[in-house]
Order: sequence, then structure tokens, then C-alpha cells
Amino acid sequence: MPDNVTRRGFVGALTAASAARVKGANDRIRLGIIGGGGRGRYLMDRANKAGGIEWVAVADAYDVQRDRAEKVAGTTLAKFVDYRQVLDRKDIDAVIIATWDHMHCPIAVAACQAGKDLYVEKPMTLHPMEGHRIVRAVREHKRILQTGTQQRSHPHFGEAKERFVDTGKLGRVTMVRTIWNGNGAYRNMAPPPGMEQKPAGMEWDVCQGLLKKVPWNPKRYFNHYVYWDYSTNAQMGGLFVHMIDVVHWYMKVKQPLAAVCMGTIALPKEDRDTADNINAVLHYPNDLLVTFEANVTDLIRKESEDIVFMGTEGRLNIFRWGYRFMPASGKGKEEITSGPTPDLHVANWLDSVRSRKPAACDEEAGHYSAMACHIADIAYLENRRVEWKKEWSL
Repeated sequence: MPDNVTRRGFVGALTAASAARVKGANDRIRLGIIGGGGRGRYLMDRANKAGGIEWVAVADAYDVQRDRAEKVAGTTLAKFVDYRQVLDRKDIDAVIIATWDHMHCPIAVAACQAGKDLYVEKPMTLHPMEGHRIVRAVREHKRILQTGTQQRSHPHFGEAKERFVDTGKLGRVTMVRTIWNGNGAYRNMAPPPGMEQKPAGMEWDVCQGLLKKVPWNPKRYFNHYVYWDYSTNAQMGGLFVHMIDVVHWYMKVKQPLAAVCMGTIALPKEDRDTADNINAVLHYPNDLLVTFEANVTDLIRKESEDIVFMGTEGRLNIFRWGYRFMPASGKGKEEITSGPTPDLHVANWLDSVRSRKPAACDEEAGHYSAMACHIADIAYLENRRVEWKKEWSL
């Protein structure tokens, strides 16, 4: 392995993060968090590690989550139920949006209108045309948006792209397999004990946003991934979105020509309505096929997550665990491997907020990675081959 390439990838990314921290000492970005659950708190921690920030406020429908977010912030926060109260504050520069999928679009548009830069968790949208609304708002109000498909800010992803894709070492790629099995978060799990009655500090109607209001159901709160109302077919918008974003980035494609998709609910259905086992095939220009497989019945996590670029000159396996390159038969016996690198996605966003340069995964990239999920979802729901519509393009 040529160490100079690896070193350049690591040092370049880490130096950028370090520079952001140094600059932030005199130019602190004042942040609000909208959605103080587990994912939101993880992103808060990444912002803390990047440095140069100051936490100001949190909005969440559940008082327990607001208190937990305050602990991560390490300072007293203004606490709100309504996200608009965070956006109304003049002492906030930017917000992290880590709510359920169905609230991403209305909050993102409102954040732009309020003059806030924004980090929007993946998928950026729940429905196809929401991406147009967000992109229009970002550009009209000149905001910086980062979509939470963080692979673009792991240094080893950029390193592998440079070494094997950009140089042509991988050859022509006609198929990419994406695999994410055994993710227990997408099972319909029992809620914690004692939650049969709605907690006093839970504003359940706020969680549902503009959706038709339904009575308190703890499974809907603790397992929102398994309901179409709140998520993009669970594993599509939660898992495939990460992988297809890497494919779009590496292969320089944006929109599939068509998609087919089949799935099942293999575990007890109860009141869930999204598939727990699913397979999709997306056809892109230049004879590129991208597949996705995911199931939650296999809970062996070893070797359960992978993106496999199959080229005429070799094969590249890559995901958060690192990457492995194998030359094609007769092209040598060398197997090149590299381990994982840090998640610098929030640091990249904060640096972009300061520089006003586009973030690693901006609003356009966020739209098209979500759209790959949406077109597969439509194929699954309608049990047919779905072709790309012109109106979906930006």
C-alpha cells in the first residue's frame, strides 16, 4: 500500500477539522438541536469534538430527551417543545435537524427562511417532491446544508475513491452490490416497560407533526422506523440511503433510469407496515446496475455491511469498517486493505458554515440519494418496474 496516499487522506481531513477548531475559538458557531434523541445526541457529540461551537437551545417533544441533550451540551440550554421557538432565536446561527423523517422537509424549509444553516439527518426527504422545496429554500436564502450521509467525510472513503476509482484502477464498473443485514434497530421491538401510558412530559401530537393524529402508541414512538407514516420504508431510508450516496459519488451518477423492488414482513407483523426483508435493483445510465439487500432476521453483525464495486480490473469492498481492493484474475495477487477512519461529517459542515463553501453532501446530493430510496419504495408498494419521472429531477 502506498503510504503517502493514506497519509494524505488522513492528514488532509484531520487538518481541516483542526483548522475549524482553531478558527472557531474566535468565531464560535451558535447551535440549536431539533430532535434530542439518540441520533441527535450523537451529532451533538460530533460537534463538541469538532469544537468552535456554542450550544444554545434544544427542541424535542419529550422532556426526557431535552434533558439528555442538555447533558451532552454540557451547558444550560433553552428548552422548547416547538422547533419554531429555536428557529425564532436571533442568537442561533445553525441547527441540527435529527427528527423523524416526516418532519425533515418542513423544518428544513423553515430553518432556511429563518436564516439558519442546517444539518439534516438522512434521508433528507420522505416524499419525492420535498427535495425541490428544500433545494429552493437553501438557494433562495443562501444557506449551507449538510445531509447526514456521513461516508463522504470519512477519510478512507475519499482515499479509496482517489486510489481505485479516479485512477481507473478499478476499471469499468457495471454492478455495485450494497448489503446491510442484521440491523436490529429496524425490528419491531417491544417498548420499554411502563410506557403503556403516555409519559406526562411527552407531547405526542407534536411528534406526529402534520400527519393525521393517532392515539398514543409506545411502539410508534420507540419503533418509528417500521411505519410508513414516519420513515422511508425503514431500511431504504435508514440504510440504503448511505450506500447509494457513495455509489452516486464514486460513479458520478445522480438518478436511476428505473427500479424494481420486492420485500416481505418475515417477523410477526403486528401493526408494522414496512418490510423487514427487502431486495431492490436500480438501473443507472451506462449499463450500471445497483442492488440492495437487507434483512433483520439475521442478527449476525460480522460481514453484514458492505458496498461492493465490481469492475473489469478489480473489486472494491468498502464501508465504515474500511476497504479492501482485489485485482482481477491475472492482474496480480495483491490484496490492499485499510482500516476505518473518523466520522468528520459534522466537522465538515461546521467548516463549510464558516467558509460558505458547499458541504460534502449538500442539498442536491441529499435529494438524489433520497430519491433512489423513493423510486425503490414506489416499486415495492406498487409491485412494478418504476421508471424515473422528469419532474423528480432538479
